[in-house]
Amino acid sequence: MAALLKTSRSQVDTILDPKRDITLSSLQRAAALVGQRVVIELV
Repeated sequence: MAALLKTSRSQVDTILDPKRDITLSSLQRAAALVGQRVVIELV
């Protein structure tokens, strides 16, 4: 996954850690790798 995201293994660990904050762009890239997309909706 790190190679696909063009980042380090530690950055992937951060993305997958539910206790850490990540940027929206990182979340979007990770979602795209698994065929998903991020949708944010204010209601």
